[in-house]
Amino acid sequence: MKKKHIFLILLAIITITVAINRISILERILPQAIEARFTGNYIETLEDGLHMGLCGSGGPMPSFSRSGPCVVAIAGGKTFIFDAGTNGARNFGLMQLDFSTIEAVFITHMHSDHIDGLGELSLFHWVGGQKKKPLKVYGPPGINHVVEGFNMAYSQDSFYRNLHHGEDVASIPGFGMIPVPFDFSGEKQSTEVFNENGVKVDAFLVDHAPASPAVGYKISYKGRSAVISGDTSKNKNLEMQAANVDLLIHSGLSPKLLKMMRDAAERVGNNAQAKIFHDVLDYHTYPYQAAEIARDAKVKHLLFYHIVPPLDAPGLKTLWIADAKRIFKNYTIGEDGTLISLPANSNKIEIIRDSL
Repeated sequence: MKKKHIFLILLAIITITVAINRISILERILPQAIEARFTGNYIETLEDGLHMGLCGSGGPMPSFSRSGPCVVAIAGGKTFIFDAGTNGARNFGLMQLDFSTIEAVFITHMHSDHIDGLGELSLFHWVGGQKKKPLKVYGPPGINHVVEGFNMAYSQDSFYRNLHHGEDVASIPGFGMIPVPFDFSGEKQSTEVFNENGVKVDAFLVDHAPASPAVGYKISYKGRSAVISGDTSKNKNLEMQAANVDLLIHSGLSPKLLKMMRDAAERVGNNAQAKIFHDVLDYHTYPYQAAEIARDAKVKHLLFYHIVPPLDAPGLKTLWIADAKRIFKNYTIGEDGTLISLPANSNKIEIIRDSL
């Protein structure tokens, strides 16, 4: 037999042996990894405090790396979701957070990119958390219609899952969501919407007309505080609510980049897209304006989310933040999975996870 053939046979034997051993190793290791996946709860590793994360850092535009707007607050062993954009529920799971810990959802306004993940979030909470009561969803007027619509859309699915998995896993009384609407009476600019076990949530009016009413939220727990802007133009009420907070989580839209996109759409004859790029300029906050709010409100740290456009191309992040970073230095451009820790009764602010 020629040496070349002998070499090829030996190489094949070695390759097969390595492959067999690799499969054997994988079969031994994989069950342990799977077990860790089902028993791990990242919340249990966090010290007592208020921890704020991004289940989704993007806006309505398609992105390779950013999901729809979704913020999670972790306090007292419970989680609270603020807006439920596309893929936010899946990212919640990828952040190793436990669906059974979700106490409530808070919606800022009824634009599609802030609610389109509600159905999946509700499903994961119900089956993944083995809940016996529906998920509470707080929001301004209009939340009833949104919740009722999702409940109706998922009703057939709930029937199948209950039939297949039974009451222990998919209990019908635990299916779906319950709307908890709130309103602002008279000239009131903010209102308390939740206060349990040391966690307090206030809703306050912002300006996102014609999407109205639109709100932001302030979360307080054991001497720590965070404000979530939702979608808004630069807003004095938001600045007042954010005074001296530890963390301001603010949306940001770059007018420079959106105008470039508008002009490009016009050049190729896509007038509908060009109009959208133009129209959104007047009811969002620009990064430098969010930086001004953070500076004037004496915020400790600024976390950008609902980032428009999504900054997928190299160099866009530099253009997006250029003006803002000259105004306010303590900022983070959020990514899906970013998690910031505010330990109880302290002044510490720790970025404990940059991204997923």
